[in-house]
Parts: sequence; structure tokens; C-alpha cells
Amino acid sequence: MQKRLPILSLSSYGVGWSANKRIAMVALVVTVLIATAATVAWLSGSKDTHQPPDHTTRAPASSPSVSEAAPKPAAGSGSVPRPPQIAEPIAYAKAVAQMLWSYDTRDTGRDQQLAGMHAWMTDETAYADWPSVSGQVPDPVLWSRMADQDQHATANITEGHFPSAFKAALADDPSAITKAYIYVVTVNGKQQISWKQGGGGAEDRAVTLAVQCRPDHDCALAAIAPNVTQ
Repeated sequence: MQKRLPILSLSSYGVGWSANKRIAMVALVVTVLIATAATVAWLSGSKDTHQPPDHTTRAPASSPSVSEAAPKPAAGSGSVPRPPQIAEPIAYAKAVAQMLWSYDTRDTGRDQQLAGMHAWMTDETAYADWPSVSGQVPDPVLWSRMADQDQHATANITEGHFPSAFKAALADDPSAITKAYIYVVTVNGKQQISWKQGGGGAEDRAVTLAVQCRPDHDCALAAIAPNVTQ
């Protein structure tokens, strides 16, 4: 029997809720998100409760350590790509999802993974929710187990869109976006995971991201938001 392995994956907070509750939750999150600088920190409470298919075992998100709060640039970023120069929210969010769902433990250490991910974050500390992002990386022991099995993953992005709750909140108060220029984008795609001896599998993915795209500036990641795709 193929050994079950942990995977690097994203938050599925709220998966078990009813549709009405999920929509209400997103509406609340988005309304606050575009209205105040304190909102992004609130999003750090999201947790990954989605269970992966039988071919793998999920690595539980762990609380970031002190070192993870500020990754050292000297650690390098291994196979993690540098953030692209994109000024359009949906295009940038799709690039973020591609980065988050792709990894390679064969040539990238856990510290490198964190450092590479941190480079995608906004440098405006009032809006940057780094724990919501770094908390998606398996703890050192599980990352080591993944590396022992040469585990790696690639991603195919199928689409990205503004959730209806975000569009409705923006329509109600168009000027609110100018306070932080943070956009909420849901991205869908598929992650292909592989490891030694031909092991592997694929899983559909969806994530909602908060990205900051100020005028005349490239976009940056602010947070991983609750995973609701309405």
C-alpha cells in the first residue's frame, strides 16, 4: 500500500457551513476588509479543515514560530518564484495561487519556502496578515517527512473572480476601496502532487485571497481569507 503523505495546501475555513452562513460570513469579512485597516489581522483565524483525498494526508497548519514572523532573506527562496509585476487584482491573485499550490521539497527547504512566500506580501504592516499565509506551511517535522519522499507539486489555475459579496459591498460604497486598495479574489484550480516510486494524485483547489493593488503600484498579497467561492 502506498504510504500516505502530508501535503502543502490552503485554508478551507467554513467548508462545512450552510450556503447562507458562508455568504453571510463573506459579506461580513469583505465589508470590514474594505472599511478598516484592522480587518486583515482578523482574517488570521482561518484554519484548514478540508480533508484531502485518500492518496495523501494533510499536514496540519501550525502556529508560526518567531522566525517565521520575519523570514531571513539570506535563506533564499529555492523553487519559490519571485512575485510578478502585476497591477491587476485577479491576475495577481491567480499568480499567488499558482505559487502557493506549487512546491518542491527536493530543492527547497522549509525556511526557503517561507522566505519565498513572504516576498509576495505587502510591506504595509497594517494590512499584512503573514500568519494566515505562513500557517499553511507544514511544521518542520512534516516538511522533513515530505522531503524524505521527494514530494513536490504543480498547479493549474482555471479561473479567478471577485466574489459576489465583495462586488456588492464595493457597489454599496465605491469609495471604500480607496482606503487600502485591498481586493478580495477567489481562485480555482487543480494541484498535482507527486512523490517517490510513482506516487501521486490530483485535487481540486479553491482559495480566497486579499490582495492589495494601489494605483501605479504592483499588487501584493495581504492575506489568505476564508475559503468561500460565491
